[in-house]
Amino acid sequence: MYDEILRDASFVQALVEFDRELLREAQKRGCPSCGGKLDVAHFPRKPRGGPWDLDDAQCLRLSVCCRREGCRRRVTPGSVRFLGRRVYLGVIVVLAGVLGQGPAPWRVRKLTRELGADRRTLLRWRRWWTERIGKSQPFVVGRGEFMPPPDGRDLPGTLLQCFVGTAAERMIRLLRWLAERFGSRWMMEGGGHAEVAR
Repeated sequence: MYDEILRDASFVQALVEFDRELLREAQKRGCPSCGGKLDVAHFPRKPRGGPWDLDDAQCLRLSVCCRREGCRRRVTPGSVRFLGRRVYLGVIVVLAGVLGQGPAPWRVRKLTRELGADRRTLLRWRRWWTERIGKSQPFVVGRGEFMPPPDGRDLPGTLLQCFVGTAAERMIRLLRWLAERFGSRWMMEGGGHAEVAR
């Protein structure tokens, strides 16, 4: 079912467009420290995973920083492409979590080959989904939006099942939900909804 995502060359470009939307929303709000205008301050990433041949624009992490002298705080809004500072694309982390449920060795070998992630990385992601995301306050509060609520011990599969549409549409909705609830800083540090550099 999710093979269509890995075969679709336009999927990553659709994620870039959603990231641009999140960036525009952050720019409208202005600097969270002083209220000043925010200027573009993108920075390059080197994402791993997946069969896509990404161009330079698809590898940029969209970000802004305050224009006001003396403030210059960076604001990095949530992203549907990147989960915090993880080097693998968010869609790969989700797919590995969904497809890797169950201890079958053949499944781990297949994921390692198709997604480009080591067995230890896949196991670490599995723990991250169940121990960090499944027990987090944003998830516990946000799961109430769904009926029936997704089980935090069986993520991301139960969360992905809460969304409707094609496999690609469900994946995009899940990544947007994560970006809106968790933001980029929380994904790595357990903090707030937008990453603000000091």
